[in-house]
Amino acid sequence: HESQNDQQLDALHSKIRTLTLRGVTTDIYDDVESQNSTLDEMGNTFTTFAGSLAQSLRRAAHAFGSTGSLKQYHLLVLIIGAVVGLWILWHFIGWVWPSSGANV
Repeated sequence: HESQNDQQLDALHSKIRTLTLRGVTTDIYDDVESQNSTLDEMGNTFTTFAGSLAQSLRRAAHAFGSTGSLKQYHLLVLIIGAVVGLWILWHFIGWVWPSSGANV
């Protein structure tokens, strides 16, 4: 009887391993699908943002009358400088008044 019990126990272990492996595989597949959906949504968001930004820049160029390439260059430098300035200000404020969990 003991060898028969060992055989049945081995068969049960085999079934459990198969079910566990199947469950892990299903979980991995579901996670990959979820991440792919998230990445697709992010890609669409960035594409929409890029289109909106380009349209805003065209409108700003038109509003400021910058039809020449030199004026557009100056506007671009101004925008990039503003972004860099805000970034530096943000880091300076974080350095002066660090939050409790921030590692600066």
